Amino acid sequence: MIADESQKRAPLAAAMCAYRKDGALAFHTPGHKQGAGAHALLRELVTETGLREEVSLMDELDDLHEPRGCLKDAQDLAAALYGADAAFFAVNGTTGAIHAMLLAALSPGDAVLVPRNAHRSVFGGLVLTDARPIYIEPEVDEALGIAHGLSVEAVRDACSRHPEARALFLVSPTYYGVASDVRSIAEIVHEAGMTLLVDEAHGAHLAFFEELPEAAMAAGADLVAQSTHKLLGAMTQASLLLLRETRVEKERVQRAMRLLTTTSPNYLLMASLDIARLQMAEAGAAYLARAVGLARELRREINGVAGLFCFGEERMGGAGAFALDPLKLTVTVTGLGLTGVEAAHILRRAHKIEAELFDARNVLFLLTYADTEASAARLLAALRALAKDAADAGRTAQTAMLIQPPAGRAASRTVEKCASEVLLPAAPPLALMPREAFYRHAVCCPLHDATGRIAAETIAFYPPGIPVICTGEVFTADVCRYMEAMRAAGLKVTGAADATLRTVRVID
Repeated sequence: MIADESQKRAPLAAAMCAYRKDGALAFHTPGHKQGAGAHALLRELVTETGLREEVSLMDELDDLHEPRGCLKDAQDLAAALYGADAAFFAVNGTTGAIHAMLLAALSPGDAVLVPRNAHRSVFGGLVLTDARPIYIEPEVDEALGIAHGLSVEAVRDACSRHPEARALFLVSPTYYGVASDVRSIAEIVHEAGMTLLVDEAHGAHLAFFEELPEAAMAAGADLVAQSTHKLLGAMTQASLLLLRETRVEKERVQRAMRLLTTTSPNYLLMASLDIARLQMAEAGAAYLARAVGLARELRREINGVAGLFCFGEERMGGAGAFALDPLKLTVTVTGLGLTGVEAAHILRRAHKIEAELFDARNVLFLLTYADTEASAARLLAALRALAKDAADAGRTAQTAMLIQPPAGRAASRTVEKCASEVLLPAAPPLALMPREAFYRHAVCCPLHDATGRIAAETIAFYPPGIPVICTGEVFTADVCRYMEAMRAAGLKVTGAADATLRTVRVID
């Protein structure tokens, strides 16, 4: 049941419907004139009703840059439902929301504490703000080969050593569904006089079911960016930026959003945000309870398949891994003698199962409120078939991997290369601020000649997904050796202009 009766409406969607029904003849953008000129393929892609309502900036439909009517109403309803002082619709995905968050909270030259495994949108935000990053190493689960969040101890230490920092940027939950202790981190950050910014792209659903990790806004964050399209029902590219006004002014956030948002925002995207909020207000807890139940049963069944492992709550409670979103199913496939890349390819080609992501050891699957017993059963059947085929091929016995619960201390940062281990080197020195490095002329340089040069790109390998070098940092001999080893191991590289890593881009 909805406690607040006002949440039972979708004001933006209703205004668009009313405009369509009013029958005004279009002598305005978009060019397809409410579907009259739409190509047959576009008509198949978007419904007739959708095309009629795909309009822009009519008086009745408000203005995202100066919301006073239905858009303001829709954003206010989102803020109330999420427990925020204000909510802002973002039509450039969570990347745009993160850029606005950094612009609103920081000024040129400000120092900001950033986890080393932050999304690449953060580095774009650093260029826009001309802020100075101070990187913090996340915790890494060596057995799984994935990076988790920041530990409370790491945050406390960073705040103590860098009192000049204006804010801490936190990623929680991670792509793999692992949440940090946001409440404790918020207390530490605020005691240090800093602002807490949270990339909660993978946690837009957390506020609606009590058995999920605590939502960042409820835990005390000041600004939170969410991908409403990832696990809720908004359309792709539709996100939210939530604000608690204690440390950041609403007007400053609005100015940042105006600066970064198109003057022609797509009303279908914005209406989908309004409707996704309505859907969660109507029945979010029930939807998510069903999804969590499916996920828990599926996790149990997967762990009963020889050669597969899907980690759960048993690996939580340690540094940087406070709680787990059960809707993220990370299946380790090394016990089948397969890499994550191979397993994902087989699942897609042989079983028509498309995973969210894969890395060297794991394949990640998302369950959402839209999943059913049938979809969960189909995934389980495909995984069982994958394991059976691997066993029949005689691969499992030679390569089975036993994964033990984590020890009390944080695991060391390692990446598996064949039978040996190659240590991920320490973060290299920062020679140029990201903004200055962005505007410098860059050239290609052979990787073996890059030592001592300043990076003009940010490069990471999966796993564990932590940048080996960021724009503006200096290539060290250790960094170059590590990159050579990872290239030879065939791990997935991101951020490099030359995906083969035969060359890297450096400041001229």
